Amino acid sequence: MVFSNNNMLFQLMDATTLSWSTRIKGFIICFVCGILCSLLGSLSMFLGKGMVMFAVFYTLGNIISIGSTCFLMGPFNQVKKMFAPTRVIATILVIVLFGLTLFAAVGLGKAGLTLLFVILQCLAMTWYSLSYIPYARDAVKKTVSSCIA
Repeated sequence: MVFSNNNMLFQLMDATTLSWSTRIKGFIICFVCGILCSLLGSLSMFLGKGMVMFAVFYTLGNIISIGSTCFLMGPFNQVKKMFAPTRVIATILVIVLFGLTLFAAVGLGKAGLTLLFVILQCLAMTWYSLSYIPYARDAVKKTVSSCIA
C-alpha cells in the first residue's frame, strides 16, 4: 500500500480533529492557566521568592497563553500564522526573549538582566499580539512618534 505525504497528513489531521466546543474549552483552560502562571510569578515576587521564580512563571504563562490559540486554529495553522511575513520578526523576537529571560534567571541568576528581559518580553509579546489586529501596529507607531516629536 502506497501512502503519499498529503494522505498521511490528512489522516493525522482527521484523527485529531476536535469539536468547536472542545476547542473553546481547551483554549479557555490553557489561557486561564497561562494567566494564573503569570499571576503566580507576580505573587512570588511579593512572597520573597525573587526574580527567578517570577521570570520562570511569567515566561511559562506567556508560552501557555500563546499555545492556547492552537486550540482555536490548530497547531499547523498557528505556526503558519506565527511565521507569516507580517509577524515573523515579532515571533522570533518573542521566542528568543523567552529563552534569554529563562537563561538570565535560571542560568545566570542575574536579577537586573532578568528584569530587562522580562520587560523586553512584555513589549515583544505586545507587538506580536498587535500583529493580529489590522492596522494596530501602525496606530501604535503613529502614537509613539507623535509623543516623541
